[in-house]
Amino acid sequence: MKARIHVFLKEGVLDPQGKAVMNALRTLGFGEVQSVRQGKFFDVETDPLAPGESEARLREYCQKLLANPVIENYRVEVLEP
Repeated sequence: MKARIHVFLKEGVLDPQGKAVMNALRTLGFGEVQSVRQGKFFDVETDPLAPGESEARLREYCQKLLANPVIENYRVEVLEP
């Protein structure tokens, strides 16, 4: 199975990296940029899983390691079963 997991900061959580990128873009002449939020993604390949089990298993990865549920949200996307 192939999947992609997107992890991003929750609304209201300060994002100093996003702010630094926004300031850099403005310095480079991109004054139209109003805000930037940073995030990360993981491309994951696994052994085949039972039908219907993939998304639940990917959510387990996030809950146990890939995302900090206090400050981050995540979205899982199965690319190939």
